[in-house]
Amino acid sequence: INMSRSDKEKAPTPPEQHADESSPNNDDATKPSDDDDDDDTHPETDPTAQEALAIAQAMASADASYIPSPSLLASDDPLPLLSQVDGPSLQTFSNKPSVYQAKSVPISLRSKFDVPIHVSAGGSVVEYEISTETYDIAFGVTAEREEGITHVKETTRVDSHVEPVTGKFLVGSVPCALVFSFDNEYSWFREKRVTYKITVTPPREENVVKGRRLRAKKALEVVRKERGEVEDKYQTAAGKRAELEDEIFKLEKELVEKKKSLEVVKTEEAWLEKRRGVRDEQIKLLAKRLEKGWEDEKSEA
Repeated sequence: INMSRSDKEKAPTPPEQHADESSPNNDDATKPSDDDDDDDTHPETDPTAQEALAIAQAMASADASYIPSPSLLASDDPLPLLSQVDGPSLQTFSNKPSVYQAKSVPISLRSKFDVPIHVSAGGSVVEYEISTETYDIAFGVTAEREEGITHVKETTRVDSHVEPVTGKFLVGSVPCALVFSFDNEYSWFREKRVTYKITVTPPREENVVKGRRLRAKKALEVVRKERGEVEDKYQTAAGKRAELEDEIFKLEKELVEKKKSLEVVKTEEAWLEKRRGVRDEQIKLLAKRLEKGWEDEKSEA
């Protein structure tokens, strides 16, 4: 979510407070005090308060639309999903900003320079300021997640040598790898020198607490829905397994009977083969007698 200076001015303000209808009508209660005249800071007009409110609302919107990543849903370990829902541990949590900066970094002609930054706390606010010496450069920001790549700022040539290029945006879904790209591939003759400062400010603790509850609620909806789908598939698979096991049991029983029949057939085959040999020998001997006569008849003659 990009947040420019104009975005701050347009940030939604909290609803106007109204007096309790049940409270007594007291003119003194509605009269401004001297202290009120001295206090010039009001949530409705304070840009810092407006920005904090806009960030809180953007975080709530991102957390309310949270969907667990496919790898977490496919994992056999239940804990990684819980880790993503929980977010940073409040015992070690600190909202101290992290600053990444460098001055006069050379970028050769026909080359590109990337600054990758890993963000693990959802609701972190990222601010950047870049400038170049003498010449322009192409600059862009992408957010890389498991679900895909989001173009936070499309890579375009910027007049960062005339005035610094600044921006601010909110990181909703984490983990996320932000890549700040300085592209000089279009230049055939000039080296560029880049100075950058990138500040990552973690969310407030109260926003972390609200965010983990919203993510837990959305994750529970997704997990319960998938649990129902898994249950349906499980019942189908269990029914198919029982059906196949019953078929196998019948086939195994039939196989036992077939084996018994096979043994009977084998026994009969062996007896018949022996009987066939006897008959072949008888046929041979009888035919010989008919053809050549009997031995005892010749001796008598």
